[in-house]
Amino acid sequence: METASTAPEQPTGKVEKSDEEWKKILTPEQYRILRQAGTERPNGEVYKQFNQQGEGTYYCAGCGAELFTAKEKFDSHCGWPSFYDPSKAKNVTTRDDFSGGMVRTEVNCAKCGGHLGHVFKGEGFNTPTDQRYCINGVALKFVPAKAEKKEEAKKEEPKAEEKK
Repeated sequence: METASTAPEQPTGKVEKSDEEWKKILTPEQYRILRQAGTERPNGEVYKQFNQQGEGTYYCAGCGAELFTAKEKFDSHCGWPSFYDPSKAKNVTTRDDFSGGMVRTEVNCAKCGGHLGHVFKGEGFNTPTDQRYCINGVALKFVPAKAEKKEEAKKEEPKAEEKK
């Protein structure tokens, strides 16, 4: 999972790119997952990173849309990053997924259409929603809260002309 020092600019509308454009900005693994609905291996390095990350925000690795925060994060011990709810519901869509011989609910980025993972309901987790958004870690970009606070402070600093 990529960790960034600043929050990405939020897309205001749909993000549409050709396959060639996506291939230029995504790693091969990100492309496979985000654009071809792939799944990363469970319990990998990305999952270990996720479990060690503190406060912060998770953005779509494809377009930068805010998706989840550490407030909605929990360890479901499933081998993939888990959240009980999106932080920006308008940036997440779901649809029925009949692949793999089972019925699941696929989770996508509403801005770029990237495949994020699946959501499962009624598994009995002690969370406010009893949902588990099981998300591919390479589909996410993490910005630690410390970096977000520094960025906010910079925005609030009066400009040199305003100080006079």
